[in-house]
Amino acid sequence: MQATNKDSRSRLIFALDLGEDMYEAMRWADLLKDHVGMFKIGKEAFTRFGPAVVSSIRERGGNIFLDLKFHDIPNTVAMASEAAVKLGISMFNIHALGGREMMERAVDSVDKTARALGIAPPALLAVTVLTSLDDTNLEAIGFRCSTRELALKLAMSARDAGVSGVVASAQDVIPIREACGKDFIIVTPGIRMGKEVAGDDQKRVLTPRNAIAMGADYIVVGRPIRLADDPAAAADRITREISEGLFN
Repeated sequence: MQATNKDSRSRLIFALDLGEDMYEAMRWADLLKDHVGMFKIGKEAFTRFGPAVVSSIRERGGNIFLDLKFHDIPNTVAMASEAAVKLGISMFNIHALGGREMMERAVDSVDKTARALGIAPPALLAVTVLTSLDDTNLEAIGFRCSTRELALKLAMSARDAGVSGVVASAQDVIPIREACGKDFIIVTPGIRMGKEVAGDDQKRVLTPRNAIAMGADYIVVGRPIRLADDPAAAADRITREISEGLFN
């Protein structure tokens, strides 16, 4: 059995945090819309362009992962979640470290807002441990556990709060999958193609093939596509790696 290109491509999320103006951002969206499954709109793009960047990509038929990592008191995150659902996105995230009540309020807000609008709710994800952090960084902050241990604890807390899934390093996928089940969504950033990327601040990384083979549902890729000589071809190569990870 082989994955189709469409199946594999749907698992590839491109980090669209670039462009000094909307024209540049949409040039990238037009270039890659047939080569990736979703566009990640993070703090850089959303702060620069606002909700217009979401609506412009959706007008082009693109799906959106809104990566704003809400982390605040429960009521604030619940209201922000309501606003996110109204943007018509496919998924968005909150910080698991915000606590059980914050996550539960976000889940409730997503469900109520989607029902009121008569739409399918977006997937709500909880961020576990940033891929720019390693065990040494956690120790400096004051944690007395490894990144893998903390990621697992936070993933289980998110699952118990009713969250759809998590954002976690590919290196944490296996224990999270075993603990949280096959239907729990796992999105993995920090994906690299086995070579150094200029200015890289990611520490816990894996290749697309390995991340998918370990059990990730989606992978987020930015610089390996953005800095490639042919970004569309680079995205297609990653899609082939995803297919290999699924069935090899």
